[in-house]
Amino acid sequence: MMAGPGGESPAGGGLARHIPVLLREVLEALQPLDGQHFIDGTFGAGGYTTALLEEGASVTAIDRDPTAIEAGQALVKTWDGRLQLVENRFSRLDDVVDDQVDGVVLDIGVSSMQIDQAVRGFSFQKDGPLDMRMERSGLSAADVVNTMKAGDLARIFGILGEERQAGRIARGLERVRAEKPFETTLDLASAVEKIVGRRPQEKIHPATRVFQGLRIFVNDELGELARALFAAERVLKPGGRLVVVTFHSLEDRIVKRFMVERAGGQGGSRHLPEVHGAAPTFEKPVKPVAPSRGETEQNPRARSARLRLARRTDAPAGEADFEIVGLSRFPRPTRAGER
Repeated sequence: MMAGPGGESPAGGGLARHIPVLLREVLEALQPLDGQHFIDGTFGAGGYTTALLEEGASVTAIDRDPTAIEAGQALVKTWDGRLQLVENRFSRLDDVVDDQVDGVVLDIGVSSMQIDQAVRGFSFQKDGPLDMRMERSGLSAADVVNTMKAGDLARIFGILGEERQAGRIARGLERVRAEKPFETTLDLASAVEKIVGRRPQEKIHPATRVFQGLRIFVNDELGELARALFAAERVLKPGGRLVVVTFHSLEDRIVKRFMVERAGGQGGSRHLPEVHGAAPTFEKPVKPVAPSRGETEQNPRARSARLRLARRTDAPAGEADFEIVGLSRFPRPTRAGER
């Protein structure tokens, strides 16, 4: 996915053309060579994939959004055999290749193509169905806000949306939906604005973080990211490179914790006995890379992006231990009539 949050959040982001974020830095981190094989786990509009193909590499590109897969078929024909495009979740990236690969790149931002289509329900800049599903199937954002208890909604808004008034908003939405269920993005955005108010000088809409939390929850984005990191560990060759571009602190924290833990952790105290654990599966990660001022001026949505890189060792992949990435657990809502 190519464009992440910026001046307009992915919750309410306005129209933005497709601009690959940190493209030069991604290529420098991956160091693609002619004949190598890479996985682009978040194909989107194909920005990273195209750049890798132009360097002579072959690419297995994955996207869970059938719209992106359909739009990418022309690119498959253009590169005649060097691009395999797969509709799947990137958490299953190790299932879509037969051999180990030289690199994996993941861009964890929401695609500007999804944001800009009102019918997808990711944005409240234009009215549309309260959907937010990347795969166009399963429970929608409307199912969540109309059926979950206020306490559970508060956790979604507070933890995943980082909304300070999560409890107040959740209780207010519970009262509103008792009169009429939420159906559209503007229904929800207007209700949140009425509940918390909005000062004239505020640039960010008060529903922005609510929409972020809902989108992350509906698509299990943090769980998918964690599973994708473990899958990448399994599929990378010794010396292979894992490159992840994140757009907010929740994602970046998971990636950082994974890379540090798999590189052997932070290290113990010199006053305590040395503890020998499993052999590190990644080398010590390098410092994260942020966009240049020039890039953020050209593409404001890139300004919160961070790139992290880790190189695979020859140690066997570890078990998928989700405690090391600190994921929170949430209940799942049900549709009307379900048990």
